Amino acid sequence: MHERLTMAILLSLAACGVEPSDPGFADGNTEATDGTIADTAVMDGQALTAASGPYFTTPMFFNTDVSTTPKAANSAAIISSLVAAGGWGNSNKMQIDFALDVLKADGSALRSFTPNADFYAPDCDQAMMPVPAGGNLEEETGYACTHDGDCHLLVSDPAAGKLYEMYRANITTTFQGGCLAVWNTKATYTTTLRGDQCTSADAAGFPIAPLLFTADEIKAGHIDHAIRFILPNNRIKRGYVRPATHATATTGGSTAPSYGFHLRLRADYPIASLSPGAQVVARAMQKYGMYHADGGNIALTAQSDRHTTAKWAGLLGASDLGALKVTDFEVIDHGSAIGLTYDCVR
Repeated sequence: MHERLTMAILLSLAACGVEPSDPGFADGNTEATDGTIADTAVMDGQALTAASGPYFTTPMFFNTDVSTTPKAANSAAIISSLVAAGGWGNSNKMQIDFALDVLKADGSALRSFTPNADFYAPDCDQAMMPVPAGGNLEEETGYACTHDGDCHLLVSDPAAGKLYEMYRANITTTFQGGCLAVWNTKATYTTTLRGDQCTSADAAGFPIAPLLFTADEIKAGHIDHAIRFILPNNRIKRGYVRPATHATATTGGSTAPSYGFHLRLRADYPIASLSPGAQVVARAMQKYGMYHADGGNIALTAQSDRHTTAKWAGLLGASDLGALKVTDFEVIDHGSAIGLTYDCVR
C-alpha cells in the first residue's frame, strides 16, 4: 500500500499545479484534456498481448548478478530483527500475489487523466498515457477501480521507449489517476533514478514491471532479474537505502532494515526440495536477489497470467515458496540509510 506521511502538504501542491507534460508526448493526439473517456466500453473483453521484459535498453540494478557479492556486516542483525517482528507477514509465510498485469501498448491512443488524491507533485508525471483496449487494472477485470485496491495500471510501449506505471487508476466515464511514473526505457538512469526523495507507482521509487516474474519465465526455466517483494511496515525502520529513492511511514526498530533493502537466498539452500516452478524463482533469488519495494503482507509479486502465453496452473502456486524463511536469506549491503524528507528533486 503506497503511503506518504506529508499527504496534506503534497495534496496542496498537487492542487496548485503539477508538472508539465513530457514533450515526448506532443504527437498531435486530439484526446480531450479533461480526462473524459468516450469509448470505455471497448476496453473490456478483447484480446491483449502481455508486455514482457527486459524493459530497459541499459541494464539496471535489478539485472546485476550478486551471487558472489559479500553479505552486509549487519546481515545477521537485520535477519534477527525480521524474525522477531514476525517474518514475512501473513503468519510468516512467503506467499505469491498474482494480481498485477503489464499491458503492451500496441499503438494505443494516448489519453490524459485528471489527478486524484494519490497524485503527488513533483514526484509524479502529469502526462498522457496509452490505455490498451481489452486491458485491466490490478485485481480488476477492466479499467474501473471497483474493489478500492491499489489499482495499478502498468503499460509498456517498446516502440516509444516508455514504461508507464500508475498507482490508483480509475477509468469510468472519466480517467482519474494517482501517481504516474513514466520511465524512459532507452535512458541510462543514475543512482537516484527519477529523483532522490521521489516516489513512483511503488513507494521505494522503483519501476514495478521489471521486478515481476511471469508464467512465461517459469515455463522457460529462468528469470534473468531480481524480484520485487514487500513487507509489513512495522518490519522496516524509517529511511531508505540505494537503489531506492523513497520510503513511507514505517515503525521498525533500530536494527530493522531500511526501505529498498536487498535480500539474497543463501547459496546453500536446498532448492531441489522445492517444486520445479519454485526452483526457477529460487535460482533467481540466489543470483539476483529480491528488492523491498512497498508495504504489505503478501511477500512476492508475480505478473498475472491473464494476458501471457503460459498460465500459472501447473507451474507455480501461491504457497509453493512457503518453505522459504527469512533466515534462509542474507542482506546485501547498499550503503548507509538515507533520511526520509519527502523533498523530491526531479
